[in-house]
Order: sequence, then structure tokens, then C-alpha cells
Amino acid sequence: MLFEMHLNPVPFNGIVTGRKDVEMRLLTEERKKLSIGDQIIFINNVTQKTVLVEVVGLHRFKTFKELYAAYPKNRLGYHKDDEADYHDMNQFYTDENIKKFGVIAIEINIIKEK
Repeated sequence: MLFEMHLNPVPFNGIVTGRKDVEMRLLTEERKKLSIGDQIIFINNVTQKTVLVEVVGLHRFKTFKELYAAYPKNRLGYHKDDEADYHDMNQFYTDENIKKFGVIAIEINIIKEK
């Protein structure tokens, strides 16, 4: 199955450069449909460039705090000298929605950049 997701430039570039291979999202009904082997087209919100990836792993968590504890920060898109803080996700998602839906770590491999 093919999915489409939008990303801000920083996480998009992290995926394109191969630095980021885990995308973090709320576990909405649509994302519950994801399966290993599915493909996702990520679209840069600013440039509209795209990158096609394959889903190679899916892991569900109750909170981003649990997700962050399960992965090294570089896989989540942080640089070596960055502080990885799960509170960073509050700029995208409310605590209420995190509690309501839970979260998912989508492990990916690049197939093709466009």
C-alpha cells in the first residue's frame, strides 16, 4: 500500500541524507493501516520535493517519552550534539492527542528521491 505524509524541511532533509530513519507520528486510524513493506511518499512542506521510502519496521508506544527511550537520537533525526527531548513533539501534537491515540515509530529505508 502507498501512503503520503508531509514533513517540515529539517526532518525531510534528515531522511533524504540518510541520517533519520525513524519517523514519529500519532497512531491515528490511518496510520494503524501501515504494514511492513508498505511505501510512503514524504513531501517537503516548503519545496514540495518528495522521497519514496519503504516501511521496514513499526513499533507502537503509549507516549513519545517511551519512543525516545527506545531509539538512539540520531535515528530520530537529531545531530550528535543535539539534546533529544521528547517534549519537542509537543510542537506538533497535544498531550491530549498523544494520550488519545498513542504514537508509532515508523522505521524506513529510502527507495528513491524525486
